[in-house]
Amino acid sequence: MVSLSESGTYILAYDLGTTGNKSCLYRISDKIELIDAYLVEYPLYTTDDGGAEQKADDWWNAVCSSTQEIIKRTSIKPSQIKGITFSSQMQGSVVVDKEGKALRNPMTYMDQRSTAQIAKYLYHGFPRIDNWNALIGLKSLYITGGLAATPKDPLWKYLWVKDNEPEVFKKVYKWLDVKDYLTLQCTGKYSMTYDSAHLTWVYNTRKGKLGWSKSLCKTFDVNMEHLPAVIKSTDIIGGLTQQAADRMGLIPGIPVFGGGGDTFLTAVGSGALDLYDTHIYVGTSGWVAANIDRRTVDIANFVASILGAIPGEYVYTAEQETSGICLQWVRDHLALDEIGMYLDAQHIMDKTKEYDSLYEFLNEIVEQTPPGAGGLIFTPWLHGNRSPREDANARGMFFNLSLTTGKRQMIRAVLEGVAFHKRWMLEAIEKKIPYQKSIRFVGGGAKSDVWCEIMADITGRNIEVPKNPQNAGTNGAAIVCAVGLGLIKSFKDAKQLIPVDKVYRPRAQYKAMYDKSFSVFRELYKQNKKLFRMMNG
Repeated sequence: MVSLSESGTYILAYDLGTTGNKSCLYRISDKIELIDAYLVEYPLYTTDDGGAEQKADDWWNAVCSSTQEIIKRTSIKPSQIKGITFSSQMQGSVVVDKEGKALRNPMTYMDQRSTAQIAKYLYHGFPRIDNWNALIGLKSLYITGGLAATPKDPLWKYLWVKDNEPEVFKKVYKWLDVKDYLTLQCTGKYSMTYDSAHLTWVYNTRKGKLGWSKSLCKTFDVNMEHLPAVIKSTDIIGGLTQQAADRMGLIPGIPVFGGGGDTFLTAVGSGALDLYDTHIYVGTSGWVAANIDRRTVDIANFVASILGAIPGEYVYTAEQETSGICLQWVRDHLALDEIGMYLDAQHIMDKTKEYDSLYEFLNEIVEQTPPGAGGLIFTPWLHGNRSPREDANARGMFFNLSLTTGKRQMIRAVLEGVAFHKRWMLEAIEKKIPYQKSIRFVGGGAKSDVWCEIMADITGRNIEVPKNPQNAGTNGAAIVCAVGLGLIKSFKDAKQLIPVDKVYRPRAQYKAMYDKSFSVFRELYKQNKKLFRMMNG
């Protein structure tokens, strides 16, 4: 049960995503209360050969400046902050030197350059399973419960640097994920949480055998000296250093916790904390994930179980490369010129307000557009497909345009297309777990009432939305702090702190129409797979 003082405890939680860092101040008492949040954006740099990078200094500067702004806006005393932790984008690759400085721009989860490295290690020898070397694949499955099968996996990014930038690679001291780079800046200590370690696919995840796999490191030419200590999400890495405290406007010594990747802390923050509880996330990227108590993998559908924040459990996850970012595409290419949205957005310094206006727009415009978008179907693969069909060549399309199709139908089709893909992943996940009648829905997309109803209609499930669904990742980070500090006895006890705020139920009158469109949606990928490869391979 929860055991807290009446005054509550203040915690800083950070959500470091693809487009910006949101710093959140929480007060934890008999509930989790968001006091304030502030967003600082930064750019994503893409290259013609499939690269996707960000600047490590941009991340750290965003963390520091947003923290200063939170302290300024709330007038809270830095001494009142009792814990710090991060929820961040995952599957990045950050190589740092002995001083903790990034040796090159970190490669994000969207980076697709390392196809040659996959071919070098996996696409040779006999026997084969599809394109993969069967012996290596089975070995990885046995040790890790999965396989680094796509160019977006951190293992191949690490080896890409080794092959393409040998002078940089010579200087590597440690190989980190995004969050672990930030906790290093806070504490001066190198570490990696279980989830990030698992996603290197050189970490042994068998119960009782947790640890870096010497055998897999040898197979994939990973220098084990580059691998940091692995810790729990609730472990204290160290106290905030004086240098970091000065940059952030805080005091030194504040405990910094391991934290976790966005997928796994969002599972916690959504309230999906019991066995088989499932949540849908729509942010820049997206996923469907369920809590399970055993290692599980579905190679055909690119779904795998990853060690999460809850000890002894895994998060069975299907990922979507581009989800909510499709809304940014809508904003920039469908809405601005006709509907006049964001006329004042250029003058808004707090970008959180800009995103709020986007969802207000969606609720108003899409609600006025009949379900089904006039038979128009959108495929949300603007940067490739991941699960249930891994394909970096896949792209978005509008299918079934007619002379009567208008922009408002196109915009609604985008929201429906993202929901169709979530249903596709949900059905893949439920090949291995029991059917779930109710699903938690979080992320920025869950702020839109009409998108919540679309998600219910298309999936055929009750869609449960907690309060402040866009902050589920930092909610989870705050809970990690609370468990680590002993304010909450266990993650299971935290569920009572994340009640359902709204429930959306599927409307029977639209079931046949959406079932038909969903069948076409899946067939669109099957029919166009070869054409995607011809255009983008």
